[in-house]
Amino acid sequence: MSTLNYLPSFPLPPDPVLLFGLLLLSGFAGGEIAHRMLRLPRIVGYVSAGLALGVSGLGLLDYELARQAQVFVDIALGLILFELGRRLDFNWLRRDRWLAATSLAECALSFGCVYLALVYFDIAPLYAAVAAAIGVSTSPAVVMLVAQELRAEGQVTERALNLVAINSVVAFVLATMLLSWIHHEYRAGWAIMLSHPVYLLTGSLLLGFVASWAAILFGRWLGKREELHLVMLLGLIVLAVGAAAALKLSVLLALLAFGVIVKNMDRNHDLMQVDIGKVGQMFFIVLFVVTGATLQLGELMTGGAVALVLILARFVGKSIGVLGFAYFSGIRPGSGGLLAIALTPMSGFAIVMVYNATDLYPEFGAKLAAIVLSAVLILELIGPIAVQFALKKAGETAA
Repeated sequence: MSTLNYLPSFPLPPDPVLLFGLLLLSGFAGGEIAHRMLRLPRIVGYVSAGLALGVSGLGLLDYELARQAQVFVDIALGLILFELGRRLDFNWLRRDRWLAATSLAECALSFGCVYLALVYFDIAPLYAAVAAAIGVSTSPAVVMLVAQELRAEGQVTERALNLVAINSVVAFVLATMLLSWIHHEYRAGWAIMLSHPVYLLTGSLLLGFVASWAAILFGRWLGKREELHLVMLLGLIVLAVGAAAALKLSVLLALLAFGVIVKNMDRNHDLMQVDIGKVGQMFFIVLFVVTGATLQLGELMTGGAVALVLILARFVGKSIGVLGFAYFSGIRPGSGGLLAIALTPMSGFAIVMVYNATDLYPEFGAKLAAIVLSAVLILELIGPIAVQFALKKAGETAA
């Protein structure tokens, strides 16, 4: 036995804790540089740090390491989607029918515009439909974190967050329904074509319901103790993320359903409104660093034109849907355009949906990634700036 066997071997073997620390500190540094020196949202710095460390930069964070960091990404998305779901109030939607109409219009028009534009530019209908379904969604993480960073409150902010919650659900449901078409394309059996989408939708919603029921019962038992409610909710969120991954359900839909159901089912207010964001901030940073690390600048050379088509068609669809109902929904004059701008971001949510398709059929996922990920790369960088501009221009940010 070597006398020096107590020394570490080089290069150091990958370690999840070491990886988490590297992602957290690099993202934190990038975020502060972007915020303090460039007056940009910190998210731009997080993504830029990921680009610098990832396959488009130094190559320190390759796809294998990014996959190892997926558990942190899932927890971050779970925290964000739970918080977003808790903002979706069904009573508000019943009182303000025009908000629901706005949401349906912007979802339908963004899907239709993206699909028709991609088909016009010779993208196969199946790929165009899945890309359009993904394009319906607005990044929950970007809108929520920029709003929190600016301490924004008001008509545009609240409507943007509610529209993001709704279009995230619609995007997932559309993409899940299209799974049958994908299975058919690759000649899977009828049983798989029919059962897989049903399993994903019903299983994810059931998991969200069970987590909500457990949270309310625990909250009632614990009493009005904020610190206990915080720990309990964090534990249930992590447990739900793990259960969704183990059962091959959707982390996205399960955690969004968890937040929505617990908000609208807790009629006695047994749960306290605890601030999960402070605890989850480190996971949010890691989410955007990993997202940036997995994107390739080289994809802009091959997919840049298609990406621009997707981005422009998506923005046109969302803008028409929002502006068409702005007058009736009671929003301030001139704020409809700002609300449409606030729906610009598309990031981690889209990447997860692309990876889900890749796990099923790698060939399909690779072609879909070529269409979608170039648009995600562009919107990762300009999306947070667009949200910051919209909320500041609306006059809803703290001084």
